[in-house]
Amino acid sequence: MTQTPQQHFDAVASIMQDVKFAMLTTITAEGHLHACPMTTNHINLPAREIWFIGDKTTETVKDIQNNAQVNLSYTSKDHKDYVSINGHAELVDDADKLDELWSPMYSAFFEHGKEDVNVQLIKVVPNGAEYWLSGSDVVNFFKMTAAAVTGGKIADSLGENSAFSF
Repeated sequence: MTQTPQQHFDAVASIMQDVKFAMLTTITAEGHLHACPMTTNHINLPAREIWFIGDKTTETVKDIQNNAQVNLSYTSKDHKDYVSINGHAELVDDADKLDELWSPMYSAFFEHGKEDVNVQLIKVVPNGAEYWLSGSDVVNFFKMTAAAVTGGKIADSLGENSAFSF
């Protein structure tokens, strides 16, 4: 069955909505992949915006300055569903957007709060996404048991996997 763009957005949003942290992967100056956990601040998939607040002194921000290509990985709270989003990151200086996104919890990371010179808004603009929905544990258990007994392959029927472009 072919899914509509809205169905893809809904599936990805359902995984991401309760997951506060993403693994943000950047490309270093040496061409290596570097991943670090980041707090997702705001998600608007139809507008192609995923916002983070970072620190200008980190390797992550320096990597983005040199190569904007990034990947975000999310895992649902029950560790059954997964999302991978590829896109490019923009380093944004916008006081109004910072006011909108700022939370007092960020003060733990910045000595001078939101006025700290090292505060850096990061906007990820998604190009595409892939997601994996594992389905029901009970149903999958019976499918795996049946496959073990009969020697049949069932991995393709243990959930849903889709990829789409924004």
